[in-house]
Amino acid sequence: MTFVARHALWSDEQKDAAARMRRIVEEKNLEVIRLAFPDQHGILRGKTIIASEAIASLESGCSITTTMLAKDTSHRTVFPVFTAGGGFGMKEMEGAADVLMVADPATFRVLPWAPATGWVLCDLYFNDGRPVPFATRGLYRKALDELGRRGHDFVAGLEVELHIFKLDDPHMRPDDSGQPGTPPSVSLLSHGYQYLTEQRFDQMEPVLEILRRDIVALGLPLRSVEVEFGPSQCEFTFAPKRGLEPADNMVLFRSAVKQIARRHGYHATFMCRPKLPNLFASGWHLHQSIVSRATGENLFMAKEAAKDTGQPLSEFGRFYLAGLLDHARAATVFTTPTINGYKRYRSYSLAPDRAIWGRDNRGVMIRVLGGAGDAATRLENRVGEPAANPYLYMAAQVLAGLDGVDRKLDPGPSADTPYETEAPFLPKSLRDAVAAVKEDPFFREKFGAEFIGYYTHIKDAEIDRFLAEVTDWEHREYFEMF
Repeated sequence: MTFVARHALWSDEQKDAAARMRRIVEEKNLEVIRLAFPDQHGILRGKTIIASEAIASLESGCSITTTMLAKDTSHRTVFPVFTAGGGFGMKEMEGAADVLMVADPATFRVLPWAPATGWVLCDLYFNDGRPVPFATRGLYRKALDELGRRGHDFVAGLEVELHIFKLDDPHMRPDDSGQPGTPPSVSLLSHGYQYLTEQRFDQMEPVLEILRRDIVALGLPLRSVEVEFGPSQCEFTFAPKRGLEPADNMVLFRSAVKQIARRHGYHATFMCRPKLPNLFASGWHLHQSIVSRATGENLFMAKEAAKDTGQPLSEFGRFYLAGLLDHARAATVFTTPTINGYKRYRSYSLAPDRAIWGRDNRGVMIRVLGGAGDAATRLENRVGEPAANPYLYMAAQVLAGLDGVDRKLDPGPSADTPYETEAPFLPKSLRDAVAAVKEDPFFREKFGAEFIGYYTHIKDAEIDRFLAEVTDWEHREYFEMF
């Protein structure tokens, strides 16, 4: 028996998808297939396999080293992998041992920008068939399973801001290499400050059209492409999808945009606030709702009778909203996982600075859209940064929201003046966010103490490297004065 069959890893739908995948590979004469998995940062890693070999071993899995799970954002290994337990406290993780990437054939696509190339997303398993506990797609699936046991599905729509620049110098000289290497030199495609103007869109249209064609060809549910407020900034929005799909779409979108842009002489970045003059921070607004599997009903939608009260959410929706607010501080390590992302939380801006909600207000953390009788009623969480791992972002939302439902929490009144309303402030830094999740027993229980210890260890390693650097600010502040 194959590894997939022995451990019953595929559903009937995935088995059907595997048959379609084999047929497409043959019909399109694909030459290679990229096997990819989302790492702890939501970055795709994996291997490129000759198509015939990939298809022949589709149900056997492909080995990959466990050190992929041991790296921070500089790609440095921050666990002592050659000690007992590899720094993870697990025999399976020591000595840079291998785990198996097992394809999810339902995610298979043909890449429109890479000739004769297929792509498929994978999950990670130990050789005995157990899921690797540090693989974030698996953690999100567990959160969805908890929701599914209640007869519900999670629905998410993506609204993602990013910057696209002309690539002037990629800095590929040997002395530019490193961990990390020298970032590229870039120039603007538009000056910005003309939000949603047609003129600015037309300036960026050449690259946006290239991206649009390939994103649609990938089968991603693109809804709109817009120019944002800042220089060289734009926004892509995607139709709402259920379950794993929106998170899978996000990792593929980010990876695709960076690859396509680079091939055409551009640099795309999902970094929240690049250190370039006059730029505006980018956010990732996550639109979410919960629907009944049996009826498809939106459980956030208030009944028509509630119109007289002005209540925009059902009782279930209010409880869920309160759960997001109650766990907001601890969840920011998942929604905003970089040091840079906390530069965005500023008062009187289009970003939140405290755990608050409001009706159709862009200054709050949770913006409530819709109302009684509106099947599109949803919560827009505006706290996230575009660099967030979507599996952790969405899992944290599902788990926190359900906790609010279970405890029947009250979200309080709508905040019409979000930067003046008294409410818990969001963490001011990644270090504050790491401390908040360490202190919160809820996520330690839901994600597991093992994963929280693992994830915060990686974040602490990034923070320690940052604090060891002498910044431009320090040099300017002290070098002449003292």
